[in-house]
Amino acid sequence: MNRRKFIKNSSAAGLAITSVTVSAAKVFAETGKNISDETIKPSPDLYALNEMTVDKLQQKMQSGEYTSRSITKMYLKRIDAIDKKGPKINSVIELNPDALAIADKMDSERKSGKLRGPLHGIPVLIKDNINTGDKMMTTAGSLALTGNIASKDAHIVKLLREAGGVLLGKTNLSEWANFRSSKSASGWSSRGGQTKNPYVLDRNPCGSSSGSGAAVAASLCAVAIGTETDGSIVAPSSMCGIVGIKPTVGLLSRNGIIPISATQDTAGPMTRTVKDAAILLGALAGVDSEDKISNAVNGKSQKDFTEFLHADGLKGKRIGVEKSFLDGNEGVVELYKQAIDVLKNQGAIVIEVELIKLTKELSEAELTVLKYEFKDGVNRYLSNANAKVKSLAAVIEFNKQNESKAMPYFKQDILESCEAKEDLDSKEYSDALAKTLSTRKIIDDLMMQSNLDAISGTTIGLPCCIDLVNGDYDTGFYSGSPAAMAGYPHITVPMGKVHELPVGFSFIAGAYKETELLSIAYAFEQATKKRESPKYIKTVS
Repeated sequence: MNRRKFIKNSSAAGLAITSVTVSAAKVFAETGKNISDETIKPSPDLYALNEMTVDKLQQKMQSGEYTSRSITKMYLKRIDAIDKKGPKINSVIELNPDALAIADKMDSERKSGKLRGPLHGIPVLIKDNINTGDKMMTTAGSLALTGNIASKDAHIVKLLREAGGVLLGKTNLSEWANFRSSKSASGWSSRGGQTKNPYVLDRNPCGSSSGSGAAVAASLCAVAIGTETDGSIVAPSSMCGIVGIKPTVGLLSRNGIIPISATQDTAGPMTRTVKDAAILLGALAGVDSEDKISNAVNGKSQKDFTEFLHADGLKGKRIGVEKSFLDGNEGVVELYKQAIDVLKNQGAIVIEVELIKLTKELSEAELTVLKYEFKDGVNRYLSNANAKVKSLAAVIEFNKQNESKAMPYFKQDILESCEAKEDLDSKEYSDALAKTLSTRKIIDDLMMQSNLDAISGTTIGLPCCIDLVNGDYDTGFYSGSPAAMAGYPHITVPMGKVHELPVGFSFIAGAYKETELLSIAYAFEQATKKRESPKYIKTVS
């Protein structure tokens, strides 16, 4: 994430690929039976649900070939085979003991002629900072919150259930949504351990929605939900080769989600296709009286975003392309240039812009805002939660008392600096907030001056190596901060791979421009089709 202090640059030039040996099932056959204790080199994945879309799953349930129960069981077996065994991606932190019962209910409704919509009977994984009023915990990956069973669903989970989604389980994440330590390794939490990137297993899936990104990439679920403050949906989506949408802040309620920032937080879809992302976005969007920013969205949302998906969605569009990303890692730059050529070939008018240059000086103010709002938001959340700790100060103390388990690799300097902040009446906070929100005018002015429909760029650089000693390091090209600070929508779509490592291509626009961005992103996806299944390669050596 842009706010992080990275320690070194990386280069993947001239590297070779080493394949992985997978024990206890990299693949499993169409029957769902595990292939145990065999050496399987990377090959086409034979798993029956591999890359299966929501539409395809619905067709198979409609025909009677599958039921929601059989699909749910296949995903559960898949999780056991390659998430807990084999390559051990470690993306799922907890399974829902009620998943099959929910699937049975959806099957019963289907049999009686009741269909709730496109997500009816579809298994979904959600990030472990989202409340579920069931038997699963909500911990943000923190041992301090072990045992926190929410009293009710988050608003988006309520909508997901109403849409017929089968809540399969929860995904691992960077602990406290990557807001615990400036030296953290993304995808690691004290409760869940380290999540791996399915494409190259010693590479980082990025964060903080690491588990959601890795699980979707490996077809452990149909679709997943992540959350973002600055990059936590789009960055892992890019590094895990999937589609991710960070909506306009407020389009989805934040009620019942462990917070960082009331200004920037949002949940969003993480899927393998733009259409699946549009389906999930429509199911989750909705006004919530308990989220005051959500109330401002009234009349600006859609229940069916799929009607805006057009293969010719780039024709005649004016797209700004981030100029600074034309320099850097040669492999990534080449993919970026190819993506720009696609825009042109699809009838878009391309204009070079320098949005990163205009907004880079605001990162310090952004971090100040996040620290103030994190302290305020976490204290509010914990005061009403069923966790044993009731404040940020209590979390910090718990970690100190349980240092060997809670902080074996990196500490909690960000938590401590948040706790040192005053309340939201502070002038430091109000000044920083005003600077951060100035991003909105910067983006709006830039788009108006060039009459742009969207601004595009490389989402983020190549996945770094997992390094629990030194933490993450910068690989460049990050385009997420401007939209994050402004609270504006951001969509990333697979752009290609360098040394088997995925890279995403981003589109951002002004507030509530999801329909326009989805049309553009869908057209790009259909023209490129760069999404590929992971091969579970051991290393790039």
